[in-house]
Amino acid sequence: MANLVTSLCCVVLAVVVVAYAQRRSQLVARNQFERMGSDVTMQCGSLDNDASVSWKVNGTDVKAQHRLEGPRLILTQVDLGHNGLYSCFQNPHGERRDTIYLHIGIPPREPAVTCRSNTYPKGFYCSWHQQHPTYLPTSFEVDVQHGQNTLDVQKDPVHKNRCHVQFPEVFSTFPYKVNVTAVNPLGKASTTVSFEEASIVKPDPPERVTATPIRNNPRRLEVTWQSPATWPEIDVFPLKYFLRYRPLIREQWQHVELADSTSHTITDAYAGKEYIIQVAAKDTEIGTWSDWSVAVHATPWIEDPLPITSTTEGDTVTETKTSPIPSSNAPQKAEPPVGRAARVITFFSPLLLGMLLLLM
Repeated sequence: MANLVTSLCCVVLAVVVVAYAQRRSQLVARNQFERMGSDVTMQCGSLDNDASVSWKVNGTDVKAQHRLEGPRLILTQVDLGHNGLYSCFQNPHGERRDTIYLHIGIPPREPAVTCRSNTYPKGFYCSWHQQHPTYLPTSFEVDVQHGQNTLDVQKDPVHKNRCHVQFPEVFSTFPYKVNVTAVNPLGKASTTVSFEEASIVKPDPPERVTATPIRNNPRRLEVTWQSPATWPEIDVFPLKYFLRYRPLIREQWQHVELADSTSHTITDAYAGKEYIIQVAAKDTEIGTWSDWSVAVHATPWIEDPLPITSTTEGDTVTETKTSPIPSSNAPQKAEPPVGRAARVITFFSPLLLGMLLLLM
């Protein structure tokens, strides 16, 4: 009797677990990846062909062009606008039977791959990118061969589409072969590049470039820089440098190639004109020139203008002499001007009056 009860309990428990798993599977969305431009069919769980269902996308009725065939929803000519969470419900009670997350995209194409050694002779790195978007999560597989050997590949911790490889030897005559495969849920595509060691050597640009005017030299600028910090053995693998400069008023550059010096004096600058200056670096024997350094600006020495002296009164100001100030503080009343004839008449007027009286 006890065994019978135990068996029944196990059966009931199994049924409950199966029912829960089925219910859980209905609640958890499954992913479906489809190619852009294609017709897509979504199946509502494991329902029979004669089942009647209704569909919703992101909680609303499906408005895109579609048709229903029993438990299947068929979308035509899908594009990115069809992405979303689709749910199906069995009629007539509306019980949800399945949930599908639809992802629309395209298969990957051959990635563009470039390799470069800026830390010669330690190693090199390769980087890659998709030339066209896939709209789907895409991963990359990298394989590096040197002769008959497969080399270790280290993914870059910062740049997700970059890896680093150590040179197994220096001055090798065997080519390196790098294969990068792009993979997403709709397919994969590969690119293989092959190169010799010397062809990918390219330093980083020189650092800390400065340009300083030289006192009392209106046509000279002293330019200094440092070798790139990423170049590991400057004494064993020296660099040469390429300097270019021009005044801002002109478009044409002037160039100077230097052996291994990290300074140069420009002697033909235009006096008083602002200059733009850049430097590039290259291994003395192999590889290619680096990119140009960050541009710096400088103007040759300009003589300080002579100070402007103040003008003294004796040099430029003409002194104006004024009349003596009257002793009285009261303003003086001016007499009206009197002519000579008037003064004579005034003097003789009494005599004339006497003569006239005698005649009378």
